[in-house]
Amino acid sequence: MPMIGYARVSSTDQDLELQEEALRKAGCKVIRSEKRSGTAVKGRDQLQTILDFIHNGDVLAVTKLDRLARSVGDLMRIVELLAEKGASLRVLNANIDTKTASGKAFLGMLGVFAEFETNLRRERQLEGIAKAKKAGVYKGRPRSIDRTEVWRLKEAGKGATEIAKELGVGRASVYRLLPGSAG
Repeated sequence: MPMIGYARVSSTDQDLELQEEALRKAGCKVIRSEKRSGTAVKGRDQLQTILDFIHNGDVLAVTKLDRLARSVGDLMRIVELLAEKGASLRVLNANIDTKTASGKAFLGMLGVFAEFETNLRRERQLEGIAKAKKAGVYKGRPRSIDRTEVWRLKEAGKGATEIAKELGVGRASVYRLLPGSAG
């Protein structure tokens, strides 16, 4: 029963070394690592490779549950896929092993809490942005397109496609500024 490790951090300035060391100590001979957001499974190529090639009897090991998934839906899909392939999941810091009934139950409860924590973090972030906007500190992303220049080019007889090319912006941005424009 080979144990395959998966390590993940969210940003490029974070370090994978502690996770990889813990996975090696747990007995992982193969460890796949990546620096990607954990909010979605899509785009996490190393995780997808593990899920594509994991075999009956193999164990996918992670140091913490949030390294694998941040939503209950993603977590359950991964666990279901592993079960279909005859593989299991082991979460080192929580001593969870989905080969056991209690491990499956505990995993489900932890998944709910992990998603709850992610949602709380998102709410706090949105509250902080709203507070900063109210205080005039946060203005959002600066405009990337000059409204008056778009209208000047339109009045010069240019269509939306030409304007977009000339200003180096997307056509949709030009259309938003020129209501009723057909291009």
